[in-house]
Amino acid sequence: MFVLDPRLMQDTLPVGDFPLCRLLLSNDSNYPWFILVPRRADISEVFELSESEQAQLWKETSQLAQILSELFSADKMNVAALGNVVKQLHMHVIVRHVGDPAWPAPVWGKMAASPYSAGEVADIMSRLKPVLTSEFVFAQEQP
Repeated sequence: MFVLDPRLMQDTLPVGDFPLCRLLLSNDSNYPWFILVPRRADISEVFELSESEQAQLWKETSQLAQILSELFSADKMNVAALGNVVKQLHMHVIVRHVGDPAWPAPVWGKMAASPYSAGEVADIMSRLKPVLTSEFVFAQEQP
């Protein structure tokens, strides 16, 4: 059974589910930073997914990156799967802008997280609603 790693749960806000992945918003307003987590138990590497799940993971990652790039007027999209701190397989999809707090370096360890206000979260969710695919189910709409 899929269980979200407690460290991911602690540092993120739930957005909803694609067919394979749970979508989370990193609670750091320094960057529009999203995380996709395949809803599969005990998976820490991409190669542990079936071939069809690997294809679905890449599809969801690519779709999300394109949507976020347009929605947040990205200068560059960063996509990464590290897993050195949180072993559970997850993909970071981060919108980057020239001049953001870490530019041009990677975002990790550059700035202390600056949590979103409730209003900022509501704004992001309202911007995502009309552009996410029909296959996506928002967390507040799940049974």
